[in-house]
Amino acid sequence: MLFVLDTNILVASLSLTSKHHWIIKALMDERFDICISHDIVLEYEEILTRKYGPVIATNFLKALQELPNVYNVEVYFRWNLLTDEDDNKFVDTAVAGGASYIVSEDRHFRRLAEADFPKVELMNLEDFSVWFDQL
Repeated sequence: MLFVLDTNILVASLSLTSKHHWIIKALMDERFDICISHDIVLEYEEILTRKYGPVIATNFLKALQELPNVYNVEVYFRWNLLTDEDDNKFVDTAVAGGASYIVSEDRHFRRLAEADFPKVELMNLEDFSVWFDQL
């Protein structure tokens, strides 16, 4: 199964002291697959630099892009399904990459439940944890 991780998930899980750090560890251990796009990487870089500093952000993104379970996809169509323009890049990437879920705690993604096509599901941290525990 392929996922797209919203930036808030990375922020919540990158710190070694976070209760959600299992997400980063599992990703680095290639326990699940994600897809990213150029626009997502730019947002990851901006937010992680602000939160953790440029060295940590740069090193994390370099490692992320070298993982075999991270698929960098080209987005050729913008669906504009969400009212928050910054969040549309995650939907577009999920569709372009064939991801089943966007993992996020952002309420703006709830609108995806109303869209018949393209069908991309939202999964929050709790549901993602349950899914992962069932592996």
